[in-house]
Amino acid sequence: MSKAKKEIKLFNKWSFSEIQVNDRTLEVYINLKPIIVPHSAGRHEHKRFWKTSRVSIIERFTNRLLSPGFISGKIRGHKSSHNSGKKFKLLRSIENAFILIELLTDQNPIQILIDAIINTAPREETTKIAMGGISYASAVDIAPQRRVDLGIKYLVQAIGARSHSNVKQFEENLAQELMLAANNSQESRAVKRKDEIERIAVSAR
Repeated sequence: MSKAKKEIKLFNKWSFSEIQVNDRTLEVYINLKPIIVPHSAGRHEHKRFWKTSRVSIIERFTNRLLSPGFISGKIRGHKSSHNSGKKFKLLRSIENAFILIELLTDQNPIQILIDAIINTAPREETTKIAMGGISYASAVDIAPQRRVDLGIKYLVQAIGARSHSNVKQFEENLAQELMLAANNSQESRAVKRKDEIERIAVSAR
């Protein structure tokens, strides 16, 4: 008699089976393939746009946290090591933050992250249009893949800003920003940034 196949869980703790993407336009662009450790060793870099189909949304979020210019200069002291290529150290911090989220919300932290990305992904932005030597701003709709990219970007920038000169641990700031964004709270810096982008776009219509 064959053994039942063991379910793959993030960090062997959280299941992907019941995670929902509550925005149908973003379903294709949020990779929820079950993984244990979100680390693909950059295999997605061989072809353009593979990050959407080949890379877990958890790893994309992690990689963005490691990007120079996002956390660099925002986190002081021992916390700055998260931007020096120590991905596995950052993964441990994310695991601790997810444990904290689960304790505070009694929800799957993967769902909290997905909701946070959806709530911080703007639908409209402005672009410059040049015509006859005159340039002006015009409102444009944002493609779904760019919406996901911007949602992750604003979350990471908000986490960095929240961690700057803050006595709380990095994991606490990360968990707090994700929970606020998942609830679409105006206390979330990422949600405020998204609202600002959309407000500017409305005025440029």
